[in-house]
Amino acid sequence: MSFLKLSEVSYSYPNGFEATQKVSMEFQLGEAVAIIGQNGAGKTTTVKLMNGLLRPTKGEVLIDGKSTNVFTAAQMSKHVGYVFQNPDDQIFQETIEKEIAFGPKSQKLAVSVIKKKVKEAAETCGLTEVLNEHPYNLSYSKRKFITIAAIIAMDPEVIVLDEPTAGQDRESTELLGRIIKELSAKNKAVITITHDMEFVVKEFQRVLVFADKQLRKEGTPREVFWDESLLTLSGLKQPYICQLAKALEFKNILTMEELGKKVLGHEKNSD
Repeated sequence: MSFLKLSEVSYSYPNGFEATQKVSMEFQLGEAVAIIGQNGAGKTTTVKLMNGLLRPTKGEVLIDGKSTNVFTAAQMSKHVGYVFQNPDDQIFQETIEKEIAFGPKSQKLAVSVIKKKVKEAAETCGLTEVLNEHPYNLSYSKRKFITIAAIIAMDPEVIVLDEPTAGQDRESTELLGRIIKELSAKNKAVITITHDMEFVVKEFQRVLVFADKQLRKEGTPREVFWDESLLTLSGLKQPYICQLAKALEFKNILTMEELGKKVLGHEKNSD
């Protein structure tokens, strides 16, 4: 059974604007899933329905088979952790250690357990050497890892990352990939909203595509990025490798390795 399930979920803001329409999706523990789509497609609103920041106007959200209608927002946060796109919307403590420890402390865990969780989360996110620093002594991109560590320390079954690669360099993006793999290996469901198509190809096997407030397709990166009608509908572009392959008149290419083999094979056949 899926751990997290959205069934025909819609959400309208108090002013009447409908942000999502009849969205149905399921998530298993231990999987990493990417959600893509243009701004305004309904992605962020949908994930905020997963952890109680918003409540569905229609439909139902289930966590481990139970409707979220019976949970408070605090109770839901124990199951679904949400990492904001802007870390400055989340950080409020005077040291990185206190920021990471805040969630476990609010869960009233033993001091020894809190210390262990802070240590492990800091190690995962590359923050061990800066725990006594003020969060704003770190760069914007590094502050994103503070907020990720803070959610990891709370140990929810589901972790939602909102645009984690925005503003990140190659080294930080690779660290994000390792974090996602580590969390999945620990049987966490990791749901990532991103506009970084190269990151999607590299790190995810399941992709959900949003357009016009609805979920339009679920598939592998190959199924998504070579569906030209879907890309047109959703206003998305192929990853660079796919664009290059298309320019060379190759199809269904997803990586540089695949493209290299195709080019070599084409040259041999031409000899």
